[in-house]
Amino acid sequence: MNIFNLLDILEDELENGKPVPLLGKVMVDRDKCLDIIRDIRLSLPEALEQAEMITKERQRILAEAQKEAETLLKETEQHIKALVDEHEITQVAYQQSREIIENAQDSAKKIRLGAREYADEILQEVERYLAQQLEVIRQNREELKGSKK
Repeated sequence: MNIFNLLDILEDELENGKPVPLLGKVMVDRDKCLDIIRDIRLSLPEALEQAEMITKERQRILAEAQKEAETLLKETEQHIKALVDEHEITQVAYQQSREIIENAQDSAKKIRLGAREYADEILQEVERYLAQQLEVIRQNREELKGSKK
């Protein structure tokens, strides 16, 4: 069961608890609430595993971008050598090769930056989600502690 379903069950338990007159509190099944919190804790590794998968995907994207940049640079170097071999266009070839290398480097840099930004956004979302879930758990524990009194 995922964390959201467990939180819904916990919320239902709290909303459907028997009201305590004059206190604005409700009585809930302590064991059931603690079981739900335990299940949430057990589900957290799934969220962490998802974050790890995102990190691996980020690394894969960066590696792919690096490989693409290297391939582009090798192709550019081969193109440069071919142009240099033709004596009549040596000057033109040199200028074109510089532009191609700069374009390849710019493209590779943009790809790497985009991949890093994408991975960072995903990790920020996961971090916000986990922080929210931990805050809900903390609040629920505080409510449970308060309902014991």
